[in-house]
Amino acid sequence: MSSMTICARFRPLSSKERRDHGDTVCIRCIDAETFLFKDEKDEEFTFSFDKVFYEKSEQAQVYEFLARPIVEDAVDAINGTIITYGQTGAGKTYSMEGPSILVCDEQKRGLLPRVVEGLFDCIKSSGGTMKHSIKLSMVEIYMEKVRYVEVEWLNLTQIHSLWGIKDLFDLSKDNIQIKESKSQGILLNGVTEISVSDPTEALQSLSSGIANRAVGETQMNMASSRSHCIYIFTVHQEVKRDDRLKTGKLILVDLAGSEKVEKTGAEGKVLEEAKTINKSLSVLGNVINALTCGSPGKANHIPFRDSKLTRILQDSLGGNSRTALLCCCSPSPSNALESLSTLRFGMRAKHIKMSPRVKFNEDKCAKKQGPASSPIKHESCEIILDKLKERFDAEDVKLLEELFTLNGILFDPCSSEELDSAFEDVTSQTIVSLQQAVEEFASTVDELKRENKGLKERLAAAERSHAAGKEAGDNNTSSLVHKLPGILSSFVSWVRSLSSIKLLNCEVN
Repeated sequence: MSSMTICARFRPLSSKERRDHGDTVCIRCIDAETFLFKDEKDEEFTFSFDKVFYEKSEQAQVYEFLARPIVEDAVDAINGTIITYGQTGAGKTYSMEGPSILVCDEQKRGLLPRVVEGLFDCIKSSGGTMKHSIKLSMVEIYMEKVRYVEVEWLNLTQIHSLWGIKDLFDLSKDNIQIKESKSQGILLNGVTEISVSDPTEALQSLSSGIANRAVGETQMNMASSRSHCIYIFTVHQEVKRDDRLKTGKLILVDLAGSEKVEKTGAEGKVLEEAKTINKSLSVLGNVINALTCGSPGKANHIPFRDSKLTRILQDSLGGNSRTALLCCCSPSPSNALESLSTLRFGMRAKHIKMSPRVKFNEDKCAKKQGPASSPIKHESCEIILDKLKERFDAEDVKLLEELFTLNGILFDPCSSEELDSAFEDVTSQTIVSLQQAVEEFASTVDELKRENKGLKERLAAAERSHAAGKEAGDNNTSSLVHKLPGILSSFVSWVRSLSSIKLLNCEVN
C-alpha cells in the first residue's frame, strides 16, 4: 500500500491583497517540504508536505513532481487521479489549465495540456510491442439535487436522481448516472467518450468542453468556477504477443473553491451555487476523516454516497488508484483562515492508504461472447414483467417497461452485488432528499421567526405610541377643565358689560 502524494502551492499576492496588506505574507519558507504558517492571531504552525511550491515555482515543476509519475503509470494500466483543492481564487484552475490550454506561453501551461502531451509521449516511447488508444470524457458536477416524480396511473413514486452531472461534450446529457461495476469500478453511464489520436486533437476537444463549463463573477474572482470539473482519460493497452487488454484510467479533478459569502459578495443564483459547492466539499472532508480516523482492523463506514463528487472519487480515495492532491493557497494574511483550513485538509489526506494495481480487462472475451449474454438478460427481464402482469393490466406493464427502459433502470438482476448497489443508491438519494427538505424547513422556520420578531417589535412600538398619545390627550383635557371657570367668568363679565352699554344707550335716548 502507498500514501497519497500531497503538495501545497502558494500563488503570488494579488493586486487587491497588496493594496490592503502590502507585501506581508503569512508563510515563511524553511525548505522545499516544510514551512511556517502564521494565522490571524499570529499563532505559528509548522506544515510538512511531499513538496511545497512557493510563488516563484514554475508550472513545469508542478507537473514533473506531481503528475508525471501518475501519467506514466496510467499508460501502464495503473489508475491515477490528480485533484486541485482550495479556496476560490487560490489558483486551482490556473494550476490545472494555465491561462489557456490552446494558446499560451510554454512556461505558463498548466497540468492538463502537459498531461495530454505526457500521455502521447509515453505511448510513443513504449515501442511496437503494444497497441494503445486513448479516449477522453469531460463532465461537471453542478447544483446537486434530487427530484421526485409521481407516476399517478400506476400509483407509484419514481425516484429520479438529478445528479447534476453534465456531459461537457454533449450538453443534452445533463443527468449522467453513476454506476458501479465489479470489473471496472465506478463509471459514468452513457457519458460521451471521444477517441483522440494526437495532442492537438485532444486539446481542441478539451477546449470546447471547457467553454461549456459553468462560471460566474464574485468579488474574489472574475471567472469563478461554479462547478467541479472532471477530466477522464481512458488508456487502453493491447499486448500483442498474448492478446490481452489492459486499461488505465487517469482522472483530473478541478474542484470549485470553498467560499465565504462576506468575501465573495455572492447573491441570488451565485449564492445558491456557493451553498452547494461548500456542501459537497464538506462531504469530501467527511470522507477523508472517515478514511483516516477509523480504528485499525475495524470496519468503518465511509460516506462516499453522500455526494456525487465523493461517489465518483470512490476509487481515487483509498482504492485502486495512485492519487495526488495539490492544495492551492493564498499567502495573504487576509485569507489566512481559509488557507489554514486547506492545509489541514491536506495533512489529513496524507494518511490515506492507496492500493494501486494493474488489472487485466476481459472486454475482449466479453465481445466474443456478447451475443450469448443478451438472451439471459432478456429472460430475466421477462420474468420480472410476467410477475408484474399478475398484479397490473398488460397495458400498464408495457408502459412501465418503457418507463424503466427510458430511465435506464431495467437491468439483469442476476448479481446480488448490483442489487445491493442499486438499493444503496436509492436509499442514499432518499436520505439526501430528506436532508434537503429538513434544511429547507429549518430555513423557513428561521425566516418566520425573524418575521414574527419584527411584527412583535412593530406592535410594541405601536402600543407605546398609542399610550403616549392617550396620555397627552388626558393632560390636555385636564388642563381645559382647570381653565374652564376662568373662561366662563370672563364670558359672564363680557356679557354684563355689553348689557350695561345697551341699558345706557336706552336711557340716553
